[in-house]
Amino acid sequence: MVKPIHYALGAIPVIVALLISVPLLTKNEIPISAANSFDTIEIEYIKHQLKKISYGVTERVEAQKTEILYIKNDGNLKYSVTELGILQPDIRSKLDEKKLNKIKALIKETGFISIPSESFPILENVTEYQKSSMKVTLNGITNLIHWPEQNATAQFVPPIITMVESEFDFIINEISE
Repeated sequence: MVKPIHYALGAIPVIVALLISVPLLTKNEIPISAANSFDTIEIEYIKHQLKKISYGVTERVEAQKTEILYIKNDGNLKYSVTELGILQPDIRSKLDEKKLNKIKALIKETGFISIPSESFPILENVTEYQKSSMKVTLNGITNLIHWPEQNATAQFVPPIITMVESEFDFIINEISE
C-alpha cells in the first residue's frame, strides 16, 4: 500500500513542472530574444483580392486589387497597391527596430521558414476571395508560401500562417492611413 508521503513526494516534480510550463504556454507573444543582430531577413508579402469572371464556357480569375509589402533587413519597407489595373504611388516607410525584431523572432521562433509550400485548392462555388503569398529569406534560406483565405478552401490553413498574415496586415493598415 502506498503511503501518503509517497503521493506528496511524487507530486512535487509535477507541481514544479506546472509552475514552469504554464507561464510559457499561456504567453501569447513570441519572445524578441529569439532574434539576434546577426539575423538577416527580407520579406515580400503579397495580397490579392481575386474574382472569377465567366466568359460562357471559359472562366478566368482576375485580380481586383493587389497589395505588395516588401520589408528589407534594415527595416525599410515599400508598400505598393494596384487597384483595377491602376498602380498607385508607392508608400515608403521604416519599421522601428523593436517591430523588426518582433517580426524576425516571429518568423524564426515559429518555424515559419520550414513550412512546406503546399497547394490549397479553391472551392468551386467561390467567386471572390483573397489569396496571399509570402516569400521569406531568413539567413540565406528562402521559403515561398501561397494560401487563400480559410472560407475559400476546404483544407485547413495553419494558424501560424494566419498569425503572420495578421501581423503584416496590421503593418499595412498602419502605413496606409
